[in-house]
Amino acid sequence: MSTQAATADAVPTKTPLLKSRLGSFLAVVPLSVWVVNHLWDNLAAFYGADAWEKSVTSYANPYSQALTFLVVMLPLLFHTGWGIVRLFSFRPNNNRYNNYGNLKYILQRVSAVGVLAFLGAHIWLAFLQPRLVAGHPEAFIDIAREMHFHGPTLVVYLLGTLGTSYHLANGLQGFAMGWGLLGSERAMRRFEPFSIIIFLLLTAMSWGVIYALYTAGGALGPAA
Repeated sequence: MSTQAATADAVPTKTPLLKSRLGSFLAVVPLSVWVVNHLWDNLAAFYGADAWEKSVTSYANPYSQALTFLVVMLPLLFHTGWGIVRLFSFRPNNNRYNNYGNLKYILQRVSAVGVLAFLGAHIWLAFLQPRLVAGHPEAFIDIAREMHFHGPTLVVYLLGTLGTSYHLANGLQGFAMGWGLLGSERAMRRFEPFSIIIFLLLTAMSWGVIYALYTAGGALGPAA
């Protein structure tokens, strides 16, 4: 094969690789860091309304709120666009290759759709709508009562956070593979327990927050 032909063949494969690595990078950094930090802040719900609002909805500097939004939204939008392109190229083949790795691949794609819907609703209802429509951040008593007395909200949060935890934990393994950190099947098998532990920890944090809000909502009682 001539040098020109080899170069021509290499170009189409190099560009998708760079895009894939960039997409996975923006999925992990800073989105994964933000998810963990956001869950940690929300655990303040165990200490009551004042602690939660100070940890979650209060900003010492007005510019920090806008910066946080941009740091989260820009990578999220890029990752969403990158993910949608990959979803359209998704072709399930479990009938031919019915194995654990293929099952995880399909769950990653399915969870992506659920996480996209959940995060879109969460960002609008919990962040944008209260500030743009009501003129103030979401109040603790509002989300606590909603979590306790509105069944669909509780179910959506339980399933949405479960899907987010799985998508992030499994995505970390994909990120490590894409960047060459896991270069063999043995290395991937050894990383698998860490992926499971991350999934369980994120789910425990998420459902812990939901439990704290649900309990607080019951103590507050329904809105008058």
